[in-house]
Amino acid sequence: MNRLKSLSITLAGAAISAALVVSTPLAAQAPASAPSAANPDLDRAVAALRAITTLRADFSQTDRNGQRLNGVLTMKRPGRIRFQYQPGVPLLIVSDGKALTLVDYEVRQVQRWPIRNSPLGALLDPNRDVSRFGRLQPTVDPNVVSMEVRDARHPEYGVITMIFVRKASAPGGMELTAWVALDSQNKRTTIRLSNHRYGIDVPDNAFRFNDPRLPTRR
Repeated sequence: MNRLKSLSITLAGAAISAALVVSTPLAAQAPASAPSAANPDLDRAVAALRAITTLRADFSQTDRNGQRLNGVLTMKRPGRIRFQYQPGVPLLIVSDGKALTLVDYEVRQVQRWPIRNSPLGALLDPNRDVSRFGRLQPTVDPNVVSMEVRDARHPEYGVITMIFVRKASAPGGMELTAWVALDSQNKRTTIRLSNHRYGIDVPDNAFRFNDPRLPTRR
């Protein structure tokens, strides 16, 4: 297996882990937080997520060893997201709003997981009460807001931390610039976003994929 293929599988697997670090709905299980009025930035971060209708951005995905892959992220709420990796990486991660799918075109394999029970659901589902299971983390820059999402009663499920930067032109006045996921095996994956484009026309078929398990017509 070549190095790029090996790296892509490792990072894509970490991305799936990041999206599925919990296996039960956090909103139902997390302990009640302090009143949100005490954390206005938490409310603003949640509002910024809910204000996104469509988004396309370049992404850089890095594992804990510093190995990196690039690509393009496309999102359409509610629930749809696509990680299109750089040329030469035969992998695709896509959600149709119900399940997160990892497609490996080289070995013709498809794996699916429910997305509604994952922290990534906090990003994709406008009705999730993120403030119930999110906590602000201190930052050295007043223009940066860090929101940690975890189930305190189940630390084995892992943690995802979303990083926002105050930006007046972004939906809700804050721009999601990165998230960091730590799974139950302490595998860390960082996704950084750049070149955000909001409110663009994204057709629903952008979240479909060619199933490599189907026979190819000749």
